[in-house]
Amino acid sequence: MKAKTLLFSVVGTVLGSVLLLTACSSDAPKQVGNNMASLKLKGDSTIYGLACEGCTDSVVVMLPSDDSDPVTYNIIEAKRNGHVLGKLQIGDRIGILRNKTNKHVADYVIDIDRLRGIWCYIVMPKMRDFEHMSKQLQAKLMNNMSDSLKETFLIPREYGFYLKPEWEAQSVGYVSEANALADESPVVYPPLSYFTSWQIWNGKLVMVSGTPHFSNNGPMKVTNVVYDTCNIDYLGEDSLVLSSDGESRSYYRKANLNDINARARAIEAMRSKKALEETKVQN
Repeated sequence: MKAKTLLFSVVGTVLGSVLLLTACSSDAPKQVGNNMASLKLKGDSTIYGLACEGCTDSVVVMLPSDDSDPVTYNIIEAKRNGHVLGKLQIGDRIGILRNKTNKHVADYVIDIDRLRGIWCYIVMPKMRDFEHMSKQLQAKLMNNMSDSLKETFLIPREYGFYLKPEWEAQSVGYVSEANALADESPVVYPPLSYFTSWQIWNGKLVMVSGTPHFSNNGPMKVTNVVYDTCNIDYLGEDSLVLSSDGESRSYYRKANLNDINARARAIEAMRSKKALEETKVQN
């Protein structure tokens, strides 16, 4: 997969914004059945269950989800290879990839409950049509921009996703922009995906996104569904690193979703106000 697979699909104008950019590829298998909350993805050989008492740095004791007897797995080599993701706690939901030749050895362990939560990263806006300009023109525009405009428009934002229980997901950092004012802004932010769900597939994180369609007479429908697969390189208490095709991105954990979205809306309101003032001056 090439770098272009890092970009997700763009939602329709009904949202008034665009979708999330993340380091993932789109080669994940399609879902088995219609309920991701209870069914695996096709081809997923992960064994799911609960972490039991007796887990150490060398073994994991799992109560399988089929309610069979607890199983002990050796994780010494997985630990050495950095393939034990998350600090296991008794009662946590976990996923294990069993060794192909030794059923008592786990090659990969993911603490699914530690993976859940709000994960963010910082994005910066770019000058509109920057990618179509020469390096010299880009530098000239930046040099000619006043400090006040830079302070108004070149403001970092937090993007990310919220991995909820029962495999539900939500985009973080979304704001609705008024099209007329957005067109007046000299800068644009990266696209932000409309996430709907997530899943584990053979030790990887699968993020599901699509194009939403809202209706006053019925439930929202999502079309153009995309399954994007990421390697989980690191999972700590407050840090997450995802990668694909040699590209990686670091995320940090946030406790409050409202703080992020409130700040994003405040930034957009300030940009819109400034764009409106500039329009009045020009007229």
